[in-house]
Amino acid sequence: MKNRKKIGNKIKEFREFRQLSRADLAIQANLDEAQLQLIEDEGNVPSLGVLIKISRAMGVRIGTFLDDQETIGPALVNAGKAKETLSFSTKDESTREHLNFFSLAQAKSGRHMEPFLVEIEPAEESDYKLSSHEGEEFIYVLEGSIEINYGKEVYLLQKGDTIYIDSVVAHNIHAAGEQAAKILAVVYTPV
Repeated sequence: MKNRKKIGNKIKEFREFRQLSRADLAIQANLDEAQLQLIEDEGNVPSLGVLIKISRAMGVRIGTFLDDQETIGPALVNAGKAKETLSFSTKDESTREHLNFFSLAQAKSGRHMEPFLVEIEPAEESDYKLSSHEGEEFIYVLEGSIEINYGKEVYLLQKGDTIYIDSVVAHNIHAAGEQAAKILAVVYTPV
């Protein structure tokens, strides 16, 4: 998938532009250097938390790595055109997460929020991994139902439900039961 390689290429371009070695970025982002190598050179797609760590370490918006173009005015995505937006998934051979992200504002320059459509495939309970990152998330359930492990609490959300969380609290979002779900997620990460 060409978009998988695109994210890694952009990270590498920005890293080199900032004259950061891969080892320096790994230290600043608190990541393993081998993980960065897989992202940049092999097209492994980082999870949202890892992408946020990389963007914070380089002092750029997370959307910097997702943007195809920049528009000064509003960014419009017409119904049914979501397949034409840049998407990335946290699902690959090295991880068992089942989230597919579709960026809804990649053309908007200077944005402070990242809106995504997220398709959530059913997963085994052993696949649930808690993660945390700076910022906040607003989630609206469009289809199906989801379960959110948030700190020590568990929340069950059905179609039409919303939740607003602080992303620094360890959390996991997954489909509730054996049916896929779809959510609108708006992620804010301070730069």
